[in-house]
Amino acid sequence: MSKILILVATMGGTAEMVAEEVADRIEDVGEAARILRMEKADSSVVAAAERVIVCSSTYGAGDVPDNGQAFLDALKTERPDLSTLRYGVIALGDTEYPQTFCGGGKTFDALFTDLGATRLGERLEIDARSGVFPEEVAGVWVEHWLEMETA
Repeated sequence: MSKILILVATMGGTAEMVAEEVADRIEDVGEAARILRMEKADSSVVAAAERVIVCSSTYGAGDVPDNGQAFLDALKTERPDLSTLRYGVIALGDTEYPQTFCGGGKTFDALFTDLGATRLGERLEIDARSGVFPEEVAGVWVEHWLEMETA
């Protein structure tokens, strides 16, 4: 089975910490995972993947973090065919800003769907104000995501 690519868009590092926990959980069940920060990604990497988890925080007015902006723009411009891709989204946000809550992850979710990819399960939205450790919530989520992925 192919590696699961975990794409990370982050400003302060929380999304990367979440991605590391998700990768550990994936590897705990015998799968392979690769974390790739979005500033190092391009549309060909996603087009070649079979399974992707997008892990994105939200910045400013519901925007994708700076390190994911060029990647987002490339996907919008190049419009790769993602019809064979199965993906999941972990979106981080803050409910103090309800109009833009988890905007980074929602943006990638909508674009991946528009490009033909199939989302497995629900998007995980993690609120910075919830008092939970985001990496723990994401670790549980990915276990369920993997079960859906193999069903």
